[in-house]
Parts: sequence; C-alpha cells; structure tokens
Amino acid sequence: MKIALHGLSLKQEFLQDIKALFRALEKKSFEIHVTQPFDRLLRMQGNTGLTYQLIDSKNKMASMDFLISIGGDGTLLDSVCQVGALETPILGLNTGRLGFLATVTTDTIEEAVNHLSSGNFQIEERSLVSLDCDRKLFNGLNFGLNEFTIHKRDTSSMITVHTYVDGKYLNSYWADGLIVATPTGSTGYSLSCGGPLLSPKAKNLVITPVSPHNLNVRPIVVSDDSEICIEIEGRADKYLVSLDSRSTSVSPELRFKIKKETFSAKLVKLPNYDFFDTLRQKLHWGLDMRN
Repeated sequence: MKIALHGLSLKQEFLQDIKALFRALEKKSFEIHVTQPFDRLLRMQGNTGLTYQLIDSKNKMASMDFLISIGGDGTLLDSVCQVGALETPILGLNTGRLGFLATVTTDTIEEAVNHLSSGNFQIEERSLVSLDCDRKLFNGLNFGLNEFTIHKRDTSSMITVHTYVDGKYLNSYWADGLIVATPTGSTGYSLSCGGPLLSPKAKNLVITPVSPHNLNVRPIVVSDDSEICIEIEGRADKYLVSLDSRSTSVSPELRFKIKKETFSAKLVKLPNYDFFDTLRQKLHWGLDMRN
C-alpha cells in the first residue's frame, strides 16, 4: 500500500519519532511518500537517512491509500486541504498539544501502523463546510473541516452581520464576528465563544456570534442541509474571513453563502477510540480541580 506523510513543522525532539514511524511502515511494506512541505522540513534536519518518494502532483496524491498527518489539529486541518475531494483516509499522529483530531500518540506508532496494515480500523466521515462568494478566495480551496468565520479587523468597531437561513431572515448580529461551524468545529473556536458541542455524526451546523453586543443573542443549531447567507455592514473598509486556519481580508460588498460540502473528510479511527472519552480527557470533565 502507498502512504503519504504530511507535516507543517518538525521539531528536533520529534525526529526520532519520525524515524520510528518510517521503520514501522517499512516493516509492513508500505510504500512511503511525503508531501512537498514535509519534504522541506526533513531536508532542514540534514541527512536523516530516510528513504521516500516525493508527492509533486495531484495524480500522485490520488494514488495514495492513506495519509498520515504529523503534528497537531492544525496540521490535520491542512491535511484535509491536501486531500480535498479525493477523500483519502487521514490518520492523525499527534506531535502537537490538544489533539481532538490527531489522536495517535507518539508512543503508540508501531501499534497504529499494525492496525493500518491489518485493516483493523474504522473510517469516520466528517462533514465539511463550503463557501461561495462573488470573488475567488483561498486559492479555490473553498472548504473547511472546522468552520467559516467572519471577524472585524484589529481594534475596529463591531460589525453587523445580516444572516439568512434558506432565504429566510434569521438575525442581524451586532458583534465582533460570526462563526458557522461543523460538528467537528464545535470543539474549536465556536466552543470558546459559547457554542454547543455536537457529536461528529450530527447532521447540523452551528451559528455562533463572537462577543455579541446583545447578551440575549445565543448560538443556534440548524440542519446541515441549510444554506446560510451572510452580508456585512460596518464602519471599516475591510473585514477578515477564514476557513479553518486560512484567513484573508475582504471588502464589505461581498456576499457569502455557506453550506455543507458535497464531499467529506475521512478520518481513520483505531480500536478503542471513542469521541466521548476524548471529550472527557481533553476538557478534564469529572476532575475536581480543587484536589
């Protein structure tokens, strides 16, 4: 089988883990390929002695059976962009911090590779959010695993975000911004702004205001079959929009349509993984912080 490796950063302290990953993959006769960003990181480490092939075209990425994302959740979000509509299954090796999405730890690398090799895993499909607007943004990568966000720039005054769901007026949010999150994104920025947690299998989107002026305004959960339209009003001449970790400034005359993408992200989940276990561990539920 062919396997792709992708990463956005590589600290010296994790180089031994990368070598252990290569050894485990070679032991199971995987054909190892790396993306161009990860190839640059490996070259910066000097003569690592690692043998691999370079993915330098979409056709080569299309031939991959799996992609291993090496880093934190941010790297896994970027891995979804690397794969796109190919829907190549992604396994997250966590060399980052929180790890809601990248769930494989460095001390279980060989075990994870064994599961991949034997087919002892499940594929969990995660819905993506798609953006449509009057101007081409994000180099055509108009989808995200976590959320679409619109936000005021710097210290400018709050903005008004006129929001419609399936053509029907929902609300004009006086706020610092607005988030439209997927179930996966419900554990990210939306959560920190008071949004609800959703199970990954939920068929919903969450609309969450960022620091709303009216305190009675609350997040709302809508069907992921909905089309959400957004118009911006404010004093500034530029605003920020983002899809996951990618952001750009836009002018207020642009109109945005957000809906569920036609394809999904496929995440590899190994035995004993459970979303609710991850929530309890990462959010420290049930722990008495006084002790």
